Amino acid sequence: MKRALLTAVAFSVLAGSAGRIANAHCEVPCGIYADQRRFEAMLEDTATIAKAIKSVVDITEGLADGPSANDINQLTRWVSTKETHATNTQHIIAQYFMTQRIKSDADGYTKKLTAAHAVMVAAMKCKQSAEPKTAEALNKAILDFYRAYEGKEPNFDHDH
Repeated sequence: MKRALLTAVAFSVLAGSAGRIANAHCEVPCGIYADQRRFEAMLEDTATIAKAIKSVVDITEGLADGPSANDINQLTRWVSTKETHATNTQHIIAQYFMTQRIKSDADGYTKKLTAAHAVMVAAMKCKQSAEPKTAEALNKAILDFYRAYEGKEPNFDHDH
């Protein structure tokens, strides 16, 4: 029964993510950048991932009697949400920071690139797992990247 549930969830996630288009800041030299906004978006994505993971855990812990159609529906939606927000974080790092903002001739290039890579790996691990510690690791990686990129401690007006 669990195998059938997992197969149904995996199929739904794959079918739901087909054909999505990545949205990122333009790749023309417009000179309009909002780095702080990108960091806040990644932290918001991480908060959503953490909530999705908690919901997946809550749903699966209640499946002793077998999943209902509603359980399968909600589980699929939370897994899909987790995937979408982890992918969004990866796209922000790749399409915004790595292709436009991190310059190879700038001070701290290797440190910034290493920290950006750590965010991408942490986001990937959020896709692979439903463990709360993966969302915590992604949050930490984003804040570490902020420190490497901005050269200062993060200062956000609100919690994510």
